[in-house]
Amino acid sequence: MIINHPLLGPRDSAEFVYLGDAELIDRPDPETASPEDWYEYGYLRDNPAGLHRELWWHEGGDRSWLVVTRNTMTHEITSVEIARDVARKMGRSS
Repeated sequence: MIINHPLLGPRDSAEFVYLGDAELIDRPDPETASPEDWYEYGYLRDNPAGLHRELWWHEGGDRSWLVVTRNTMTHEITSVEIARDVARKMGRSS
């Protein structure tokens, strides 16, 4: 599978480590989250068939985190974004 890195261009997926659902970027607020919020964040995950946003770490390259939108049935990648940029759009990073 080829991941089209936004900064480096097409890269083989063997250079990356898959972390999981990109919703992990939106973690609970440590000041206000309940134990139930943390349980749901840490243990409850969907296993979707179709388009899914995932976190990938470029271990064999620039060590950036990417949000990859991929069809889990066909492995077709429809978009790749720098995770920091996604977090900033969500108001989660400076």
